[in-house]
Amino acid sequence: MTTIKRVLIHSSLILLGSSLLSACSPQGSPQVDTSVDASRYDLQLDIKAYMNMVLDPISDVLWDYAGWVDDVNTGYEELYPTNDEEWLMVQQRAAQLIEAGNALALPGRAMDDDGWVTYANALSQAASLAYSAASSRNQEDFFQAGAQIYSVCSACHQTYNPEISKFVNKN
Repeated sequence: MTTIKRVLIHSSLILLGSSLLSACSPQGSPQVDTSVDASRYDLQLDIKAYMNMVLDPISDVLWDYAGWVDDVNTGYEELYPTNDEEWLMVQQRAAQLIEAGNALALPGRAMDDDGWVTYANALSQAASLAYSAASSRNQEDFFQAGAQIYSVCSACHQTYNPEISKFVNKN
């Protein structure tokens, strides 16, 4: 095959590929307004009430069922769910926490579009790990997901509410 034929074949293939790609690209699509009106959402809970009434109760249940306690007086006790009902309950709480993280990022609730939304998304992702671990009844993965949830919460609190004392033992 001559060099000229190769160049013509390659040029034709490149032109064909470009044509196919441009045919798949949205052309002339109308611009979508991505701004969202915060008034569309009922955000009557301020962030403190949201944390106390929604996030804390959900996450506390997950942490209550993850890990173990080794106490001098009471001995060793595993905290993991022990039956189908308990595993379903922690899976439901993990699903609620996924959505609670999403709700943190709503316009009107998000403190900013950078760190706050990043933490909210990280919370949902960590809760998704807990959801998967509960679904497969994997104790170690459930424990690790709980640790990740704790890390996200602690990091967010350090950034947005450094005076918070919930995670500090004052004894």
